[in-house]
Amino acid sequence: MRPGRWLPSLALVALLVAAWQLYAASGALGDDVLPGPSRVLSQGWEHRATLLDNALPTLRATLAGFALSLTVGFALSVLIDLSGVLRRALMPVLIVSQTLPLIAIAPLVVLWFGFDLLPKVLLVAFVTFFPITVALVEGYGATDRDSQALLRSMGAGRWRIFRTLRVPTALPYFFAGLRIAITYAVVGAIFAEYAGATEGLGIYMQNAKNSFRTDLVLAAVGVSAALTLALFALTYAVERLATPWARKGERT
Repeated sequence: MRPGRWLPSLALVALLVAAWQLYAASGALGDDVLPGPSRVLSQGWEHRATLLDNALPTLRATLAGFALSLTVGFALSVLIDLSGVLRRALMPVLIVSQTLPLIAIAPLVVLWFGFDLLPKVLLVAFVTFFPITVALVEGYGATDRDSQALLRSMGAGRWRIFRTLRVPTALPYFFAGLRIAITYAVVGAIFAEYAGATEGLGIYMQNAKNSFRTDLVLAAVGVSAALTLALFALTYAVERLATPWARKGERT
């Protein structure tokens, strides 16, 4: 992306932060209710070591859960693509799984699997695998039929067609789903920590809230947003490496 594309968004964010600062400075609400962004930044910097110590477990759970989500999502997409019967059997179940409220599922997962890393990984995977699976399935379905027929006429088998044609066709769809999923990943990890953990940004926010330190809660929110934005940007870098033909097409 060209830097100029970000200017309107940056201008809007700057305007919102300035309005927030002015409203907080007016004294309509106390600092314990709505601290200004300057106070949030200063307190976040002062407590940066503690924030970093709690951000690392959240990032670890996010990355591990997302890796599991990619594995499960790809495996399910292959099964759905292989068989119409499996598609009709699996898709309704996958859709129903996304209707289950995380606020009810998270405590049960923690109860079943304890307070270690595993329940966080499972919950992150649970909230992120669906967009990846659906995006891949839609991508496979967008494969050009004439190209598939040509490969079959040249003796290519089903798996070779899948590897050489259907997967490359699905990659743009996959990265679109990946970017949707990655925005849920950090939130899912933090929510899992709220349900039960000994460390992480979720626990940090909970402790800060119980101590009426709204500034530190917002500082932790800022850290979680920064993690999400960094992972979101990383998907573009990976996409450029994985789909070089798309970049060549943009130049022509």
